[in-house]
Amino acid sequence: MMIKDYQKLDLFRLPSGFRGRPAIVVQLWWIIQSLLFAPSPQFLYGWRRFLLRIFGADIGRQVKIRPSVKITYPWKVKIGNRSWIGDRAELYSLGEISIGNDVVVSQKSYLCAATHDQEKQTFDLVGKKIVIADQSWIAADVFIAPGITVGRGALVGARSSVFTDIPEGMVCYGSPARVIKKRAGM
Repeated sequence: MMIKDYQKLDLFRLPSGFRGRPAIVVQLWWIIQSLLFAPSPQFLYGWRRFLLRIFGADIGRQVKIRPSVKITYPWKVKIGNRSWIGDRAELYSLGEISIGNDVVVSQKSYLCAATHDQEKQTFDLVGKKIVIADQSWIAADVFIAPGITVGRGALVGARSSVFTDIPEGMVCYGSPARVIKKRAGM
């Protein structure tokens, strides 16, 4: 009987330029994130915005990012004005992540902007942009898969897993998340 190989990790190679910055910058960010970002007092939102901007993040005005937030590559992150990123949220920004204005990404949510090509034995890494449109609310402990767009004003309920785009102005939840109803608006 012939044994099929599905993935051979010894063949994996990080695509050239995938990180978007030299390895030393990546390591420096991870040190800064651990030593200056994470232990900062909760009220020092301006300090954390400053650190992220130094490393190339596009951060709007009055953005509130908790000190326990993890961001892999800040230079691949854009966050609009007045948005909030909650405790222990993770922006796994191997691909771009764009968060609009007045967005809430609640605690423990995980935005995963990359995957591997499961059809190749080389397990190629593929970045896929995530877009969270203006006035959306990603509730607690939500997983957002690579390449997803959450429409303007959508609400994704707690502990949902999002594998398909979420339409504008809808309340969605579940695993996988599905449309439940229209979100009330003014």
